[in-house]
Amino acid sequence: MKSQPVDMSSKIREVILERVPREAELTRINYEGSKLALYAKKPEVLLQDKNYVIQSIVNAIRKRIVVRSDPSIRMPEKETEAVVREAIPKEAEVANVVFDPTVGEVIIEAKKVGLAVGKEGVNLQEIMRRSKWSPKVIRVPPIPSKMIAQIRHLTYTESKERERILMGVGERVFRTPIYRSGEVLIQALGGFREVGRSCLLVQTKESKILLDCGLNPGAPGPPQSFPYLGVAELNLDDLDAVVISHSHLDHCGTLPLLYKYGYDGSVYCSEPALSLMTLGQLDYLDVLSKEGYPAPYDQRDVRETVLHAFPLRYGFVLDIAPDIKLTLWSAGHILGSSVVHLHIGEGLHNIVYTGDFKYGRSMLFDPSAYAFPRVETLIVESTYGAPEDIMPPREEVEARFVSILNETLEQKGKVLIPSPAIGRAQEILIVIDEYMQRGLLREVPVFIEGMINEATAIHTAYPEYLAKELRDKILYEDVNPFQSKYFTIVTDPGEREQIVQGGPAIILATSGMLEGGPAIEYFKHLAPDPTNALIFVSYQIDGTLGRRIKNGLGEVALIDQNGKMQVYSVNMKVDSVEGFSGHSDRRQVLSYVRKVSPKPERVIVCHGEESKTLSVASAIQRMFRIPAFAPRNLETIRLR
Repeated sequence: MKSQPVDMSSKIREVILERVPREAELTRINYEGSKLALYAKKPEVLLQDKNYVIQSIVNAIRKRIVVRSDPSIRMPEKETEAVVREAIPKEAEVANVVFDPTVGEVIIEAKKVGLAVGKEGVNLQEIMRRSKWSPKVIRVPPIPSKMIAQIRHLTYTESKERERILMGVGERVFRTPIYRSGEVLIQALGGFREVGRSCLLVQTKESKILLDCGLNPGAPGPPQSFPYLGVAELNLDDLDAVVISHSHLDHCGTLPLLYKYGYDGSVYCSEPALSLMTLGQLDYLDVLSKEGYPAPYDQRDVRETVLHAFPLRYGFVLDIAPDIKLTLWSAGHILGSSVVHLHIGEGLHNIVYTGDFKYGRSMLFDPSAYAFPRVETLIVESTYGAPEDIMPPREEVEARFVSILNETLEQKGKVLIPSPAIGRAQEILIVIDEYMQRGLLREVPVFIEGMINEATAIHTAYPEYLAKELRDKILYEDVNPFQSKYFTIVTDPGEREQIVQGGPAIILATSGMLEGGPAIEYFKHLAPDPTNALIFVSYQIDGTLGRRIKNGLGEVALIDQNGKMQVYSVNMKVDSVEGFSGHSDRRQVLSYVRKVSPKPERVIVCHGEESKTLSVASAIQRMFRIPAFAPRNLETIRLR
């Protein structure tokens, strides 16, 4: 049923003009993505301590407001930088000062954020008062990150394009609704009764939102690698937003393809997820290029993805469509992984989508969030959902892992640990460092190759997203477990031969499923020797080389360095340590469903092999008396 259209822009403008004092000298009102930006020649009038003007506007229009200084009153950039360096103490170690004229921000990159901000923000207030630029302080990571630097450089240098994107997103979010929200549908486009290519379309009569857009690394190739993006319901011109739960490729690897084919809308994810997602997508293109496979998109499409990205902090509520609000919460899976909460309509329906989540503590992260303002539909993963998928206590997992390492190292062998660069690698590094420090693990060189070092640098840039103990070490004790004396970063592939010919060692390399990457090169050298060991520490998707070796494959045909096919015997010991997983096991999944507050009206199970999704759905229905479903790809479910 259609509603009477209201010119929302005129209504909002009217409310703002009624409440803003004339002495503020308001010059314009701009869309800034999902926020409204008020430009004024005297912004301090709107930024008084009590801030009653802005609060009254927010209460009236129920939209986020940001105050910007009119460009005509801003101090020149060179003089502003002098003001910044004068206002901020040297102890804060300011590394860089850059300007974003599109939004009137001066971005201050500092090693010690607290000192840069000052008590109760006094330093920033001084900068704003004197220069009329809005200061924003960001942390310089202890380990330099090329990816973070590149993303910041891109957004600063492409400020005009970014301004166009912000306006376009704002026009979509603030557009006049045609329909009253009364219908909510979800359509499974990937990752249902399977692991990989996660993608889910959420539709109301007014809006369309895509949750995740991943690829399947174990598939033989297109179209099985990608979600079902060709369905009639998914018109890119009508798509309001994409929300990415986390940065693993099976959840974000196909996202740049949308921009290749004309999508010009927003993508939302957590702050660290943007850097990690971009890193993973570029590495995916690099691996395809080296292995001679055609790429589904190129670096320009990844660049467009970055320019259209809106990183969010946990707990921050944002309008992403006329009738949908988004909030992200910690999922405990990898850095920046998010439980996605969608609030649809005026209390009409609430969806909580876990993405990949860990309802248990690890060395890296606290357990996932489980309490929400409202939830009617819970969409939950089931990667480890079989009855036998019960992980042992963490102490046992670490003891077994260290035992395998010591046994191999004592035999003068080498241990290859293929690992995803993001999350699992950092967890393993911390465990290795701790046990060597305690004298429980033989001290040998730990060689690290692939994206792992860059991903680790990104972890150090966002300590507030880590577990409290680890966060406190980095922020307050100036102790960085990621920079151990035992670790050696391999920067040149020419070093590999010396490593494999040398003494006992631990080698941590990407990729985690042996689908390309440096881990494959080490595998070729180490596999024939029975004194060596291969330890899997992550989930092996069906169809990947890692899964086949884990299942007992004795010979592997691979291309050698001369471009010829060669058969490699797998004589090395092959083991799997499942307890490091960033996924919840069956017991944790069911505990999470029991704990979710408020109690959902229905549960939809995804991201698991068919038997596991069905088993989890059956258990939820039996144990909690909640309707539970495990739909197939391409099925549509009406929630309202």
